Amino acid sequence: MTTPTTLTPRGRHAAPDDLTTEATETDGRTAGTAVAPRGPFVPDEPRGGVLAPLLAAARDGWVVARRNVVNVRRTPGALVTGVAQPIIFVLILAFVFGGALGGDAYREFLIGGILAQTLTFNSSFTAVYLAKDLQSGLIDRFRSLPMSRVGVILGRTTSDLVTSGISIAVIVVCGLAIGWRVHTSIGPVLLAFGLLVLFAFAISWIGAAIALTARSVEVAQSLGLLWLFPVCFISGAFVSADTLPGVLRTIAEWNPVTAVATAVRQGFGNQPPEGFEVATGWAADNATLYAFVCCIAIIAIFAPIAVGQYRRISKR
Repeated sequence: MTTPTTLTPRGRHAAPDDLTTEATETDGRTAGTAVAPRGPFVPDEPRGGVLAPLLAAARDGWVVARRNVVNVRRTPGALVTGVAQPIIFVLILAFVFGGALGGDAYREFLIGGILAQTLTFNSSFTAVYLAKDLQSGLIDRFRSLPMSRVGVILGRTTSDLVTSGISIAVIVVCGLAIGWRVHTSIGPVLLAFGLLVLFAFAISWIGAAIALTARSVEVAQSLGLLWLFPVCFISGAFVSADTLPGVLRTIAEWNPVTAVATAVRQGFGNQPPEGFEVATGWAADNATLYAFVCCIAIIAIFAPIAVGQYRRISKR
């Protein structure tokens, strides 16, 4: 009695014939005769085709982001800085300096600058916590797994949007408490909040690049704060860029923080106080467009730098 058995290898062949073995039972023993397949071997294509790397990065990034969010839930003390810092800045700038800069009208004008400044400062969280993962050996465990290199960093930058979202909510509540109001329709308001989320995501890639370059919590914390103060305060976040002298004025006019603050104020309908010098020029007149371009440019520059640094670490 003859029983045909068909074995199907991974992949496929050009010919329809599969590898076939005929087993013949003779005197209680089995003998097999293999029939060679026809045609060249063609391996299966990976699922997703050319989009497979992007899908893998998104999937792995989502897994890492969920892990980071769970850690935030288990250690709520990590959010103290993200909550307390914007409150302190709102109170100091609104009531200590606000009286000299325009009073109640300046407090309403201030909120757009506080939002841009706080989200810029939040990039230090990305730098510190990613450096902490490097120092604790967690990134080494990720490197030993079949995970996308982009996904590991993408998970960190995406999860930090939770901190930024909490900071935005705190600033909005503080602003309402000191007299800030929105004077536009829902469309411009949603566009302003969308720009803030994109800016927070973009600026976190700078923190990721710093962390992967420093590779220690102490150095990452120092480098992560070193550039924040000049970037935030040589800008139009709190004063008009036209009031700054010489080259500082040019830097402030084209500073992405200035563009984001100006675009958010326009989205909320917050006008500068009476007698407040208003910045002019292309960047100021097209603040929303320029702010979106700056966000895309920051991601395009610092995301490859961060991924390249991660690859160099993986090769050591």
